[in-house]
Order: sequence, then C-alpha cells, then structure tokens
Amino acid sequence: MKKTTENKSNPRLTALIVTLKDASRVHEANIWREIAKRLDAPRKNYAEVNLSKINRYANEDETILVPGKVLGSGALNLPVKIAALDFSEAAVSKITGANGTCMTIEDLVRDNPKGSRVRILR
Repeated sequence: MKKTTENKSNPRLTALIVTLKDASRVHEANIWREIAKRLDAPRKNYAEVNLSKINRYANEDETILVPGKVLGSGALNLPVKIAALDFSEAAVSKITGANGTCMTIEDLVRDNPKGSRVRILR
C-alpha cells in the first residue's frame, strides 16, 4: 500500500511533510511527527480554525500552530505568532492589525526546531 505522501500533487506539501519528519528525528521533537501525520491525511481532514477560536484559547505572545488554514471570522485582540499551512486574506489583515505575526510551518520549524512552547489548534 502506498503512503499518501506519494499521492499528494502539491510539491510544497510533500516537501513539508518530509522536512517535518526529518526535524522530528534529528531534534527528537514529537510535535513535528504529529503535524506531519496530520498533513499526510486527506485534505478534507485539515484543520480550519477561525480567529475567534485562536483568541479564545491563546495567551499573549504565544506561538500557535494550525495544521491547515486560518480563517478570518471573529476578532483577534492578542499579539500572537501563528504558523499555518495557509491563511485567508482577512485573517492576515486581522492578525497583523493586532500586532501578531503570520508565518509558514516551514518558518516555525526553522526558528524553533525543538518545537517547544507551541500550542496546536485544530
């Protein structure tokens, strides 16, 4: 049976899954293995998180990881760093308006290879 990574047609996504698995092995950080597993699943199972949920569960200056897309519904009052596979245009404008930071999952792995102090929302 083939791995689903071989069936994925998005080259960025397949490279990200390989990078996450490598980072998990090299830095002994299980968080990256878990995110790789979630991204290896079918696309319909990806997380779609609204800003209202991030505002409800995040603390100030915290790093949030969404293994999917961040949507712009709701308000964000906290300056947080958010790493996700994709962002809607409304979400990007609201996050930057709250003095927060939007980053890709690749950037988060490069900046924080151990994966410490990261909260996963789905």
